[in-house]
Amino acid sequence: MEKYIYEYKNWTDFSWQDKAINVVFGEVRLMQGKIIGHMNALGFLAKEEATLAALTLDVVKSSEIEGELLNYDQVRSSIARRLGINTAGLVASSRHIEGVVEMMLDATQRFTLPLTEKRLLGWHAALFPTGFSGPYLIEVGKYRTGKMQVVSGAMGKEKVHYEAVKPELVKTEMDKFLDWFNNENCLDPVLKAAIAHFWFIIIHPFDDGNGRIGRAISDMLLACAEGSGERFYSMSGQISAERKRYYEVLQKVQHSSGDISEWIDWFLHCLKNAMLSAENTTQKILRRAKFWKLHEHTSFNERQRLMLNKLFDDFEGKLQTSKWAKIVKTSTDTALRDIKDLVEKGILKQTQEGGRNANYELVDFSLE
Repeated sequence: MEKYIYEYKNWTDFSWQDKAINVVFGEVRLMQGKIIGHMNALGFLAKEEATLAALTLDVVKSSEIEGELLNYDQVRSSIARRLGINTAGLVASSRHIEGVVEMMLDATQRFTLPLTEKRLLGWHAALFPTGFSGPYLIEVGKYRTGKMQVVSGAMGKEKVHYEAVKPELVKTEMDKFLDWFNNENCLDPVLKAAIAHFWFIIIHPFDDGNGRIGRAISDMLLACAEGSGERFYSMSGQISAERKRYYEVLQKVQHSSGDISEWIDWFLHCLKNAMLSAENTTQKILRRAKFWKLHEHTSFNERQRLMLNKLFDDFEGKLQTSKWAKIVKTSTDTALRDIKDLVEKGILKQTQEGGRNANYELVDFSLE
């Protein structure tokens, strides 16, 4: 049977081939600078909104990887409240969502503070406020005391994908990890984020929640790399999109004798893809910000503001009077008056296709 990486002597003296990762590492660092530059040009409100969008995606997708679906609006509201962002339509969120958000914000907003055992145990307790993971009672707010196997398959035909460090060694291994995390200052924080994620997952110190905490640890180091708690891309969102490969690489490299180049290479490519998809979001936010700048002296009612913001998001289907009325909860007569007013102001135009119901869209405006 193949040995696990932690069964080798001095297993945490990880190595990697610089040549194999240099190109993608350079691209990632360049893109980080570019995204931050774009965002700084956006202005305060747009930057706030981009951060809110990225953090919300991060929380939702990190839980989704574990098969747990969180309500997007509740997560967004919880983050907005905690960051003091004034956003319309705040909704109440569950105790569980509050806990997940608390952990993520502690990692990304307080990235300069040391990562201690007490802090990690607090994150774990926040993730499982009832002491249960689904229907199962688990050990919460402390390291696991039992064996940990990652298993799949029907009863009697189980396949063991991974067996983690023995429970009696968890504390020693975690002390070593935390010492490295807080005192290793020579490594670039982006590389450190890749190594920390892998190292933590290999120890698997908790009964449950290891994946989510591992991703929060990465996010904390990425915030260090950028020197900012403002998040403009979602690493968990990208891991979720590439989760099949994520598990394949982890499974392969867990048997390495110390060289983790393949893991670091995958992590950096995933980070690069996360930033590429964030560029699309940035463009949308930039367009909306420019629009409101252009129209800062134009008078709009609340219904019009709400609908214009919706049109700058991913508005589905055609905009018709009936849809406007339904979304803003008003009569079709009022909706038609709102729309006609925006047509006269040169903001909306009627589309070419005929038919009984007129369709409208935003008039193109220059981003220059």
